[in-house]
Amino acid sequence: MDMLNPERPYQICTRCIMDTTVPSIRFDEDGVCNFCEMHDIIAEQYPLDERGKKKLDVTVARIKKAGEGKKYDVICGCSGGRDSSWTMLVAVKKLGLRPLVVHFDNGWNSSIAVANIKNACDALDLDLVTYVADWDEFRDLQIAFLKASTPDVEVPTDVAIHAVMHKIAVEEGVKFIFNGHSFRTEGIAPKDWTYLDGRYIRDVQKLFGKFKLNHFHNFNLGDYFYYHFIKRIEVIPILNFFPYVKKDVDKIIEAELGWQNYGGHHHESTYTKFIQSYLLPRKFHVDKRRTENSAMIRSGYMTREEALEGVKELYPYDETLIGYVAEKFDMTEAEFREITDQPVKSFRDYKSYYPMIRMLGLPIKTAAQLGIIPRLLYLKFLG
Repeated sequence: MDMLNPERPYQICTRCIMDTTVPSIRFDEDGVCNFCEMHDIIAEQYPLDERGKKKLDVTVARIKKAGEGKKYDVICGCSGGRDSSWTMLVAVKKLGLRPLVVHFDNGWNSSIAVANIKNACDALDLDLVTYVADWDEFRDLQIAFLKASTPDVEVPTDVAIHAVMHKIAVEEGVKFIFNGHSFRTEGIAPKDWTYLDGRYIRDVQKLFGKFKLNHFHNFNLGDYFYYHFIKRIEVIPILNFFPYVKKDVDKIIEAELGWQNYGGHHHESTYTKFIQSYLLPRKFHVDKRRTENSAMIRSGYMTREEALEGVKELYPYDETLIGYVAEKFDMTEAEFREITDQPVKSFRDYKSYYPMIRMLGLPIKTAAQLGIIPRLLYLKFLG
């Protein structure tokens, strides 16, 4: 099924398992999808050989040089999840860096996530800054996104984390932020599933929210230019420089950081667990396991047959989550279901920077080719 074009014939990539449940997917003459193409381009940018090691050495040297005379030389976000915990360990044990750990508390932390954050910071002797969202305002924004009826319901948290890390980087005089995303295991999120845009957030809140966003840290176009070009803060996907076999990483962080597994990917947050296991697959026909398993096929960590078997059954979910989320939002289950049962929409139904991005396609492509902006941004939104 294609959310934007239900009449589109079903097709699945011949290399990975991405399919036409993703509206923006396209295939070459061999039936290989554009997400495989993007993966190969990123893999060339971060090769697991001597070229990659030299690039990593140069990057680490730049970070240490910029951090001279300062207490910290990099910002690491931490959710208590596998990826961010591994990022912290890599920064300290493998690269010899002095990270400041930043946690954005949106009110949905599981007890395991809280323990994992504390244990990791204690084990690595790292300072932690926790930014706590204004609950009434942030809850109102999350409800507004549910009412907007798009798959982008986690965008407020994703954008706030990004904005808070940049804000703290400026306050601490730190020039580098580590992104704990690995394309080798997590893949590339389709823009139709996760569209991040400050103007989009403002419009959804204006249409469906009750509060003004007085405390929420948004990330608008002006913020991007301020942090990137004026403050010269650089976001580095550090895990892209390393192989990432999850079962091996789990053993290491369990032993060295006292890390506990919480089940599914990103289920350290109870809201994310609800969204990924229940809301996305059942309302939007979005299964995040497709992007993750597809990435691991391309990386050689999983066979295509194993990946297909992994999505054969609908994503399992805990039925008590619906009542829990409804209660946190101060609603009855009936009121909550009335919101979540609204017809499916897309970010294209709201105001965003996307039309301007499309209009500026050529200069954005040139900027990506020159390394001024990440090439992935161009490929994802315009490629």
